[in-house]
Amino acid sequence: MFYEFKGFVPVVHPSSFVHPQAAVTGNVIIGKDVYIGPGAALRGDWGGIVIEDGCNVQENCTVHMFPGVTVVLKAGAHIGHGAIIHGATIGKNVLVGMNTVIMDEVEVGDESIIGAMSFINTGMQIPPRSLVVGNPAKIIKQVSDEMIAWKTKGTQLYQALPADLHATLRACEPLSEIPENRPAQESLYETWNKIKGS
Repeated sequence: MFYEFKGFVPVVHPSSFVHPQAAVTGNVIIGKDVYIGPGAALRGDWGGIVIEDGCNVQENCTVHMFPGVTVVLKAGAHIGHGAIIHGATIGKNVLVGMNTVIMDEVEVGDESIIGAMSFINTGMQIPPRSLVVGNPAKIIKQVSDEMIAWKTKGTQLYQALPADLHATLRACEPLSEIPENRPAQESLYETWNKIKGS
């Protein structure tokens, strides 16, 4: 669902996929190959939201800000299920774990990994390649090449998802029984197998 607010209409690149059950309001700009999941709320009503190419904002995430602030998710940022980003800047190729809360004026450096259920307090400056966990959050070590390679492959899976959704997602009525010709489940993770092997 898209909503104009005070003359601002959201902008979404055609290669991206915003689920119909997401709510995108006002001053929101979404780049290429972005996935926005159902239940996500992107509220560009008091400021702006810029989601650069190749990001994903998964199910039930919230992105918002205080008046006059622009939230930026830089290219390849990966925002896990249920996370809240409020007035922060998320660097390139960052992973924000599920149900994490990132508060105002936080800057997360490129290629950092934020552990699930972490709380990043207002104004925290996180250097690039930091592994951050806890409530309150602490930097516990540097992200290794192996860790960022794993993260990058997971994000590539989400970057491929919009095209698959545009091609195959359809509203439907459920079946009352399992059909004999139901596809093999392996077809659901063909893309992941290709990405892992590359």
